[in-house]
Amino acid sequence: MRVLVTGGTGHIGSYVIPELISAGHEVTGLARSNASEAELSALGAHVRRGDISDLEGLKAAAADADGVIHLAHRQDLLPTGGISAVTAAEVAIIAAYGDALAGTDKPLVAAGSIGSPGWEGLGRAATEDDPALSGGDEHKGALRVRNAVELAVIGLAERGVRSSMVRIPPIAHSTTDKAGFVPLLIGLAKEKGVIGYPGDGENRWTTVHARDLAVLFRLALEKGPAGKSWHGVESEGVRFKEIAEAIGARLGVPAVPIPADVLMLPGYFGFLANLVILDLPATNHVTRQTLGWEPAQRNLLSSLDDGHYFAKADIAMP
Repeated sequence: MRVLVTGGTGHIGSYVIPELISAGHEVTGLARSNASEAELSALGAHVRRGDISDLEGLKAAAADADGVIHLAHRQDLLPTGGISAVTAAEVAIIAAYGDALAGTDKPLVAAGSIGSPGWEGLGRAATEDDPALSGGDEHKGALRVRNAVELAVIGLAERGVRSSMVRIPPIAHSTTDKAGFVPLLIGLAKEKGVIGYPGDGENRWTTVHARDLAVLFRLALEKGPAGKSWHGVESEGVRFKEIAEAIGARLGVPAVPIPADVLMLPGYFGFLANLVILDLPATNHVTRQTLGWEPAQRNLLSSLDDGHYFAKADIAMP
């Protein structure tokens, strides 16, 4: 299959492209700069110069492919327009894919997020069959899934596109994770001299290894039915306190509770305060049964224990 991949030089994309190539697919990555072109070539992909902001160019690129994996988003809009601007741009991008792929039954697999508004209030682990939920406070940020985007992706099934959404958990870990949530927590711990967790730390966060997630994107592309959402989670969730304690053990700093009544004040978590309180358990039963996906890499706590997040050059305390 000739596959167009956007966001191929990102953390997840850098695993998706080799996974597709190793399975025999021909991959073309969209690159907007010479640096991105060089990175894509190094991963083994063909390169098409373009930008997801150019909708006509995106349509042409999608029409030339047998399938699309969409991992990119307009992060450049966040500073001025916030998540609303990113959402609006993403909906327009999905509509462009729809125009290019309508009636072809070609696959479009897009990246979404675990953590839709209201999921933390369900009182149970979210399932793949839970619909995208609307509403939510914008200050919850990127962890609140862009529901309009997911609805747009799933809706393309009615236009003859084999569209689906892979919901990615808050923590996608790997040896190349440099800017995810785990490095942020490690940075805070080094700055503060302690590693904090919200309240009693019993809230759960879902996780996945980036290599397992790449396999899931490939399986969804190859055989995923239209109009479905898939949960890329290695388990229902890890208690936040366990994550904090694992980081603390490696850094040699104490793991301490941050009381709920001070979480929203300027203090330990800063801009992360609204995120760390979320309880985001999710199941992967349907994903495993339907696609035959079986997470095979080490889990988050094992990944923290092996030390790659704590290179010697980076662990000096202030």
